[in-house]
Amino acid sequence: MTVVMSRALSRIAVIAACTLAAGLPVQPAAARTLAEVQALGAISMCAHPDALPYASDKTDLPGFQVELGRKIAEGLGLSLSIDWIVPRRRARVVNCDLLLDRPSEPRVVEGQVLLSHPYHLSGVALGLAKDAKPVTDYRELEKGQKIGVMISSVASVVLGKAGKTTSPYAFQSDMIEDLEKGALYGVAISAPSMSYYIHTHPGAGLRMAYAFDSVPELNWRVSLGLRNADQALLDAVNAIVDRLLADGTITEIYRRYGVEHRQP
Repeated sequence: MTVVMSRALSRIAVIAACTLAAGLPVQPAAARTLAEVQALGAISMCAHPDALPYASDKTDLPGFQVELGRKIAEGLGLSLSIDWIVPRRRARVVNCDLLLDRPSEPRVVEGQVLLSHPYHLSGVALGLAKDAKPVTDYRELEKGQKIGVMISSVASVVLGKAGKTTSPYAFQSDMIEDLEKGALYGVAISAPSMSYYIHTHPGAGLRMAYAFDSVPELNWRVSLGLRNADQALLDAVNAIVDRLLADGTITEIYRRYGVEHRQP
């Protein structure tokens, strides 16, 4: 296998893993066309009921995926219905139309899914403890500065090859807990998750750096996935996405959750 192919497969693996971490399925099935959703007067989206900052069933704090879904529905002149997805209840069962934060990478998306224009650059970032020195790139980390990583993650491989000290974890929440306790110097974690924790725990003194921007496998653009949609629905959604990007609406949605909107 060539180095190029290996890097591509690694990128696909980490994107798929983060997609699942947000509570969303990788393999969808049939949904509706523009004419069909217009006839129904509504469009549906799949979301996890307890995955802030991504999504939540809380009316006052729905998550940026739900807020963006509402804006898409509004732009189409439709109401939005939400199908809450948990591990036992997948998208193919509830037949939702929209999947938010889908990687803008056709090789990752299987099945009959059309991808909208990208609306955000997401990925893995470096969370830093209160007393940690500023870091702009993971290669600046010094020997003995222990970094929490998810087990078998691409970030763990990248840091390991660079000779950095790592400690494996099964859950992001446990990594953040140890980071706040001072047991870790930093953590390799999804940027939205770390940003939201800092936003909701300002007294913890934690910080975040986009220290993996030089690693293509740990950065990816995200789009809306339209399940079994037709070109007419895709075109309509793309026009709305473009407008929401241009007028700053998407930036403001992310800001409410402490997440920096990064242009795709």
